[in-house]
Amino acid sequence: MKGLSLQWRITIMTALLTCAACVLMNCLVSYTGMRYMDAIGNDISAFNATGEDSPRAFDPTKAALDDKVTIVVNDAQESFGTTAWCITTGVTLLGGVLAYFVSGRALKPLRDFAAQVERVQPDNLSETRLSEDVPTELQRCSASFNDMIARLGEGFSAQRQFTGNAAHELRTPLALMQAQIELFISEHSGLQPETAELLGLLQEQTERMSRMTKVLLEMSELRSVPCEDDIELGPLSEEVLTDLTPLAEHKDIALNCSGCALIIGSDTLLYRLVFNLVENAIRYSRPGSTVNVSIRDNDSHVFLRVEDQGPGIPKQYRESIFQPFFRLDKSRSRAYGGAGLGLALVWEIASLHGGTAEVESSSENGTVMLVTLPKRTTAQSDR
Repeated sequence: MKGLSLQWRITIMTALLTCAACVLMNCLVSYTGMRYMDAIGNDISAFNATGEDSPRAFDPTKAALDDKVTIVVNDAQESFGTTAWCITTGVTLLGGVLAYFVSGRALKPLRDFAAQVERVQPDNLSETRLSEDVPTELQRCSASFNDMIARLGEGFSAQRQFTGNAAHELRTPLALMQAQIELFISEHSGLQPETAELLGLLQEQTERMSRMTKVLLEMSELRSVPCEDDIELGPLSEEVLTDLTPLAEHKDIALNCSGCALIIGSDTLLYRLVFNLVENAIRYSRPGSTVNVSIRDNDSHVFLRVEDQGPGIPKQYRESIFQPFFRLDKSRSRAYGGAGLGLALVWEIASLHGGTAEVESSSENGTVMLVTLPKRTTAQSDR
């Protein structure tokens, strides 16, 4: 029973109760009916034995009247019992079918409630509120769920605000530190090897922290960016590839782009989405390989794929890579200057546009990253 839906549980229990009631009623009626039939047979036999007038239904002058009466009564009893059990079976089946449809109608508010809950996403907490126009049994649950959503929304807002404030406050001292280190290195050319190595490490880490705070600030400000621009993904992707050509040439990697589609969104954010995906593909691809960007669409969605020829991503990490600060290979990420925020930003931007980001396929021959975005409709185009 644990694997069955609530509707089927109600149906089965109702059918069992109906069956038990019919069986009990059938046993009582059969017992009573057979007693009366036996009494009728005994009365007829008694009439025949005393020579009194027999009922019109029987001829008292016939021989072996008792045997015939017994046979008639037994046949009637058997027919009565068979008919009663057939009626019991039919009523049970009919009761089960009616219980299934009636329980389905009775559970419709619960299914509607579940559908409303499924539509709740981290990016629409502030706009989501479940209807409290539900049956009495669900009103308390709906009110409690709305309170929980409100608290979660406040928590997420506070988290984003704290992240943005912290990143904003860190930018100035980091920029100052980076400028002072660069100035010191430029003014002191004859440094000891150990000192030069230490200053180089400090310069590298401060630059890395500056990039990290910049990305954190971008992530905290995503919700305030309007997403109402008409964007052609083809030219935007070509622009990204042009900007990343120096990095690709440094690793002798070829960049290709094909396809085009029109969507509604933020030009700035979608540029960052494509940039992060292509940059990540270039950094982890083998020298002398190719990074392909392809754009395809159907009636409702646009599919952006970025394919590299890197070492691949193990299956157990294909969802974790979109979490902030997650790095598959920490030593290699440090060597490439990664902070584990590039793909997290991709996921956030895709979600903000009503889409998704995922690893479509990955092997030792390379990885295909897939971003799915809602397509720009004709009605939206006319507006």
